[in-house]
Amino acid sequence: MNQSMTTVNRKDKTEQWKSVLNDLYDKFQDHGQQAVKDYDDEAIHQARVNCRKLMTLMRILDPEQQTGLLPVFKKAQKRLGKVRDADVLIDAFKDRRKQSKDEGLGDEADLLKAAIEEHKEQRQFYRKKLVKKLPKLQGKKLKRQWKDFMDNQLPTLAIQADVNRMMRELEIAYDQKKQIYRQTAKAEGIEAAETLDALHKVRIAAKELRYTAEAAEFALNSKFRDHEETYKKIQKELGTINDTHVWIESLEELDAKEMGVDEEVRIRFVDKLRAEMIAAIQEQQRVI
Repeated sequence: MNQSMTTVNRKDKTEQWKSVLNDLYDKFQDHGQQAVKDYDDEAIHQARVNCRKLMTLMRILDPEQQTGLLPVFKKAQKRLGKVRDADVLIDAFKDRRKQSKDEGLGDEADLLKAAIEEHKEQRQFYRKKLVKKLPKLQGKKLKRQWKDFMDNQLPTLAIQADVNRMMRELEIAYDQKKQIYRQTAKAEGIEAAETLDALHKVRIAAKELRYTAEAAEFALNSKFRDHEETYKKIQKELGTINDTHVWIESLEELDAKEMGVDEEVRIRFVDKLRAEMIAAIQEQQRVI
C-alpha cells in the first residue's frame, strides 16, 4: 500500500513538473517566433520572461546540466535580453524627454533625442542578431532535446529536485550579498564604483529569489511563496537605481560632438541623474 502510494506521488510530481515546463516552453516558442517576425515589444518581453523561468527551473532540475538544455536557453535569453534592454532604455529616454520638454528644458530634450537615435541604431544591430540566432536556437535540435527530456529524463530529475532547499540557499546568498554591500558602502562610500557593483549584486540575488518563487511556486512551501512579494518589491526599487546607473553610463559612453549636442548640457544632465540615483540609494539604506 505504501509502495503504491509512493509510486502515485512520484507520478503526480512528475506530471506537475511536466505541465508547468511544457506551458513555459510553448510560450517561449510562440512568443519567440512572434518576436522574430515583427519585433513586437511585448512578444520579446514575454519570450524573455518564459525563457528566464525555464532557465530557473532547469537550474533546479538539472544542476549538473546533463540534459544540455540550459546552455540553449542561456543563448536565447542573451539574444532576447539585448533587444529587450534596448527597448526599455529607449522607452525610458522617451519618457524623460517628454518630461524635459514639459519643463521647458529644450537642451535636455535635444540631448535625449540624440541619445534615442543612437540607441535605435544599436537596437537594430541586436534585432538582426536575434533574427539570425533565435530561430536556430528554437529549431529542430531543441525540439528533439526537449522531447527526450520530457519523456526520458524528467521523471528521475523531478523526484530528485528540492525547490525549498534551493530557496534556502538563495536566501543565504542574498543575505551575504547585503552584508558585503553594507561593508563596501561603509569603506568606499555609496557613490563608489565598487559599492554600486555590490548593490547590483544584491539586486541580482533578490531577482533570483523572486524568479525562483514565481517559476517554482507549485513546488514551494507557503513560507517561501509568501516572501515572493517582498523580493519583488526590493528588486523593483533596486532596479530603479540600476536603471539610472545604466542611463548615466550610456550617456557618458556616447560621443557628444558626434551626436551634435552640447557637452555642457550632457554633463549637467548626467549630474542631475547621479543626484537622483544617490537620493534613491540613501532611501534604500534603511532597507538594505
